[in-house]
Amino acid sequence: MSLRRALALAACGLAGGSVLFSAVAVGKQPGRGGDAEPRPGSAAPATAVTPASAAPPGLLLLPPAAASCPPAPGWIERPAGTGSYWDSNWDRREPLALINLKKKNEETGEEELASRLDHCKAKATRHIFLIRHSQYNLDGRADKDRTLTPLGREQAELTGRRLASLGLKFDQIIHSSMTRATETTEIISKHLPGVKKISTDLLREGAPIEPDPPVSHWKPEAVQYYEDGARIEAAFRNFIHRADAKQEEDSYEIFVCHANVIRYIVCRALQFPPEGWLRMSLNNGSITHLVIRPNGRVALRTLGDTGFMPPDKITRT
Repeated sequence: MSLRRALALAACGLAGGSVLFSAVAVGKQPGRGGDAEPRPGSAAPATAVTPASAAPPGLLLLPPAAASCPPAPGWIERPAGTGSYWDSNWDRREPLALINLKKKNEETGEEELASRLDHCKAKATRHIFLIRHSQYNLDGRADKDRTLTPLGREQAELTGRRLASLGLKFDQIIHSSMTRATETTEIISKHLPGVKKISTDLLREGAPIEPDPPVSHWKPEAVQYYEDGARIEAAFRNFIHRADAKQEEDSYEIFVCHANVIRYIVCRALQFPPEGWLRMSLNNGSITHLVIRPNGRVALRTLGDTGFMPPDKITRT
């Protein structure tokens, strides 16, 4: 069998600039009596550093490919530098960022930094349950006509029962103002009596950001990304953050919305490239569970869970 390896090589600082190229090592093609892999007992070939202009045998130099990932919109803030990075102040609620270091104690003239930091620290954990709406009528022209199908209503019942079975004290249900999300919320709320419901336009479905890699079957106009993206980002900033410092107990909140919105929120919360949102898929009525700790760390407990539904009730429309 032939051996194939993929290597990425980068050379910087040439002629005052930078050069980026890819190199793919292609194993020797088997011929008459030939073999791609060394025979037992034979010495391994020595590795030598070869200039980019002179590729060794079997090394195919590829020209730099144009980046397929479109530039991120201005509202997506990316940390400087490369490599793994966790922005601890991603929600702008890091205690040190909330206090005015120039403000002095009037009596002593000193900053009571420790006590002020403690006053700004979150104490509780937020549990965010993101629910995708149930199956709906795709033939409806207007939003008011895109009501839940009979199967969609069954799915919402199953989701409501699942949430109720968790035995948690849910604080509120915030839902998209679109018809399919509103109807899903009404059915779920029957299983969670007493939990207040709040409708918002911020969670309406839309095109959050141009996906990478792109897809051929779904290509919104650029203006749709521009309009929807800012709104969905605003939803993320408004609803996804660590608990307020005044919150004493852990909270459990339900958000009933849409697949695009949920996938974008998951990417942003985990600080994954938001352009990757379309690489995930969510079933109707599925449950995604995010946990935000007091220190700002975020964990994904479940993504698109529908294990509580019979197989014949699961859809992804």
